[in-house]
Amino acid sequence: MTKHLSPEKINERRINAVQLRLDGLTVVQVCERTGLSAPTVSAAWKAFREGGWAAVPVQPRGRHKGQANVLAPEFKATLWHSLYALPSGGEPGWSSAALARCLEDTHGQPVSQRAVEHWWQEEHLKCEPWPLASLSKERSARGRWYRQAVAPVFKQLNSAAQRWQGGVRHLPHPDGSLYQIYLHGSRGRLWMRCFRRPPVAEDYLTTLKALAANGPAALVFHGAALSTAPELNAWLAAQRDFWLVPVPADIGLVPGGSVSAGARNAVSKRCASHSPDSNSKQVKR
Repeated sequence: MTKHLSPEKINERRINAVQLRLDGLTVVQVCERTGLSAPTVSAAWKAFREGGWAAVPVQPRGRHKGQANVLAPEFKATLWHSLYALPSGGEPGWSSAALARCLEDTHGQPVSQRAVEHWWQEEHLKCEPWPLASLSKERSARGRWYRQAVAPVFKQLNSAAQRWQGGVRHLPHPDGSLYQIYLHGSRGRLWMRCFRRPPVAEDYLTTLKALAANGPAALVFHGAALSTAPELNAWLAAQRDFWLVPVPADIGLVPGGSVSAGARNAVSKRCASHSPDSNSKQVKR
């Protein structure tokens, strides 16, 4: 039995096993001498024949350095720098997978998506998607809104990957105000962008264009009346396969907190109001 042996001890036995095989012993004889199983002896022998002695030792167990949930300060600085920048490749925002790749490219160490999401949680950047499907049978204002405004649009889209939800919110942060555009895709996957000031129409337009670039899509959005900004409304009017469904401000779908009055006033200069009322019109182009 070798499951309780350290990697160093296992490697000693693997090297010994290969040497015994070179001396002409059979796999059964090597197993008796080393205490290794037949599959382990065969694997060590195969590794030697394909890669020489350097290939015989096994890799250390456990996570690679940099994959712990607690990230080093320089990793966190890179994450903030990335979130404040435009996502690469025309993506609508930064996912945990994209941020993990960014960290590995920058620091040369593998980082798990879980580590990034743990950091999101620490910084209050993570929010859960709304349970929109559960509203279909609710006898309430939000149930009626879902059946009248959301369900007809979603029925036109075959794939869950085409059905997006999200919004904009203001979060407290030690370094000052932090604004976040968040998006949830299929299976609740989270994407985001961050800003040091309230997002303006150009920021929203960049996000919408990224969603529309992959084919027909719908976005259920909370926190800004996007269709009232002239440049956004002009773009929406030219779209045939993109649906924007505003969330009424008074039906309780506000993950992670609402946008502050300060943010509302700042965004209103470009997007009319930061909280669409219950009469906000569904935009379909």
